Amino acid sequence: MGDKTLFTDMVTRERGITLKSSREIESMRQAGKVVAQTIGTLLEAIRPGMKTSDLDDIAFNHIKKLGAIPSFKGYLGFPCTICVSVNDEIVHGIPGDKVIRDGDLVSLDVGAVVEGFHGDAARTVGVGNVSLEVTNLIDVTREALERGIAAATHGSRLGDIGWAVQSFVEGKGYSVVREYVGHGIGRALHEEPQIPNFGTPGSGTMLKKGMVIAIEPMVNIGGWQTRALEDNWTVVTEDGSLSAHFENTLLITEGDAEVLTRV
Repeated sequence: MGDKTLFTDMVTRERGITLKSSREIESMRQAGKVVAQTIGTLLEAIRPGMKTSDLDDIAFNHIKKLGAIPSFKGYLGFPCTICVSVNDEIVHGIPGDKVIRDGDLVSLDVGAVVEGFHGDAARTVGVGNVSLEVTNLIDVTREALERGIAAATHGSRLGDIGWAVQSFVEGKGYSVVREYVGHGIGRALHEEPQIPNFGTPGSGTMLKKGMVIAIEPMVNIGGWQTRALEDNWTVVTEDGSLSAHFENTLLITEGDAEVLTRV
């Protein structure tokens, strides 16, 4: 689930950033496994003709079966277990009566709590017979996440992650959302620091072994500008263009980051 920020705010506050203990990390590994398994179940189930609420029911039952608690349900008043965002919806789509149709682009954002610690991840999938435009957008967003993860090492800085994502995405002719960003994660779903998907190499807070963060590129075919719908949750592209969203929770180590939500 993306954290809201002003696109002009590139200063990340140090206060509140926590390094996780080995015991806390193990709890987060378990939360990550629940999230990954739930997303896997959703990807197997999704098909044309389903309502977005059907996916929410599947996620709720699967998370509870695994002995975990949904992170999103009740969070700041959010009414559902997962976020389901369709086509021009970027993030925070509320599951309901909307029917998923052949060719739709659907983003699934899932969070779960185990022993008081959160895991958070998202995947975007094309449903049924999709256009090349949809396939290409998904591929670019998936690769942008991988490039952000590769840049997240002990001693690197937040600007390195942002630049890795931004330079790749914009090089492919797409735009990265600036008003919603990744975040630290742990006992709270959204902790510091914020993790923008844009930035300058060598700038921002330094990453340290033991930090756990969620990187989540949101990539639009058109412009990066957004607007919120009247439900005060669903965020859409201002120009109505398609958007994709990929996210993983990862642990910063002395080497490559450990992805805790690998599906």
